[in-house]
Amino acid sequence: MGLALKVGVLLLVALVGLGEADEAPKVEVYSRKRVADGQENTLNCFVSGFHPPKIEITLLKNGEPMSDVKYTDMSFNDKWYFERLVYAPFTPKKGDVYVCRVAHSAFREPQSFRWDADF
Repeated sequence: MGLALKVGVLLLVALVGLGEADEAPKVEVYSRKRVADGQENTLNCFVSGFHPPKIEITLLKNGEPMSDVKYTDMSFNDKWYFERLVYAPFTPKKGDVYVCRVAHSAFREPQSFRWDADF
């Protein structure tokens, strides 16, 4: 086996070994604009720092899936951990509960991250 091929195989093995351990996602739930009761806004759920890339992100209003949810393309940072933004239009009202639910192999069960309205 030539030296170049050996180096290539070692590099491939090293890259495949990156992130073997599951890395738990960091989750931030926030509104795009300052919150005003009854005014349209956008709910964002930014999930970052996770590996492997297989992940399920769901936005919920009062326990039910929200409509018009958009997903940005999956990307990764300079340390090869993944990130993704999920967002949806919403009109916050007192008493409504908004949650970003994340299912990932680093979690034993899906985790819920509640949006704090700060009304």
